[in-house]
Amino acid sequence: MDLTQGSNEKKHGRAKKMMLWFGIISMAMTFAGLTSAYVVSKTRPDWLTDFELPISFLWSTLVIIASSGTLVLSKQSIEAGNRKNATAFLIGTLILAILFVVFQFYSFSEIIQQGYYFTGSESTITTSFIYVLVLAHLAHLAIGIIVLLVLIYNHFKQRYKQGQMLGFELGATFWHFVDILWLYLIFFLYFFR
Repeated sequence: MDLTQGSNEKKHGRAKKMMLWFGIISMAMTFAGLTSAYVVSKTRPDWLTDFELPISFLWSTLVIIASSGTLVLSKQSIEAGNRKNATAFLIGTLILAILFVVFQFYSFSEIIQQGYYFTGSESTITTSFIYVLVLAHLAHLAIGIIVLLVLIYNHFKQRYKQGQMLGFELGATFWHFVDILWLYLIFFLYFFR
């Protein structure tokens, strides 16, 4: 009976991982479509060619890379049985995620201060695309923050330990995807102006 239960748990684990990867691939395709539309729109005569992205986007990039690092360290701490370090790294990851959001909104305010608006009669197609790409990413990041909160909650409930890390691994995979997605977007916006 234990063998059957173990086999069922493995099947459920594989099914959950497949569902997560299906969602990740769907999200990646959405952003591939948006960035393809951006490339096609660059041929428009009203496309801004001298527009510079704020440096705060780069700071937010460093912050989100650091958040992936702290999440990896939290997993290693949990597997090593060091709950205190795991807690610190998980909370650090959440703080870095919130700091990323702060930098994003600061970047928006810098763009507006330069006289570029995202919507309305004073907007351009260029800034509207940036707005859509970044806000779509922030929507996924909001889900990622909820995932981090669930990971922290389950950590405090002691649901993760060596050999019982499926939930943590699923959450971490989603978080790392959100991070990689931002890296793709920031490199895309910097190199395909």
